[in-house]
Amino acid sequence: MGTRRRSGAGDCQIVELEVGSQRSEAGSQKPEAGSRKPEVRSHKSDPRCETMRSQPNDKRVNSAKDLDVYRLGYELAMEIFELSKHFPPEERFALTTQIRRSSRSVCLNLREAWAKRRYEAHFISKLTDCDGENSETDSSLDFARDCEYISTDKHQVLTGKCAEIGRMLGQMMKKSQSFLIAESLNRHPTSDL
Repeated sequence: MGTRRRSGAGDCQIVELEVGSQRSEAGSQKPEAGSRKPEVRSHKSDPRCETMRSQPNDKRVNSAKDLDVYRLGYELAMEIFELSKHFPPEERFALTTQIRRSSRSVCLNLREAWAKRRYEAHFISKLTDCDGENSETDSSLDFARDCEYISTDKHQVLTGKCAEIGRMLGQMMKKSQSFLIAESLNRHPTSDL
């Protein structure tokens, strides 16, 4: 694994992921000294992290599960699952089911997007689905707060994670070419082979 370099923006770090021979950007948290894999941690909104600058990193991405956005989405879905266990029984087939489904769909659609990297339009379409599910999760968290199922502080933390996931997905869509499988970039547009 290559050496990590941090940007000068405090705790915010931009990591270039190497996919085959392609490089791509994704947001990441500040790594701990000596750690090999980045950990997903609670993200505090920091305006310095809004503007993303690229710093090279030789981190290989072999699966969607290796993406920081996947890890953050998974962490969020599991946190929502645990919290929703305490929602009232009358929400069982309403908000509880809906918020669990939408939060899990972010990761599930990301896996589908990753499998469709041969075709840019399909890849972007599935990333757009991820972003939609993430927005739905954010709205469900608003309902959970307003119905007093979660505290305002917990709502702020969780919607902060939704916002970070949305930023990461937006960068993936903006830089979609860098995530595509290399052989699809060399194909003639009308070729079936």
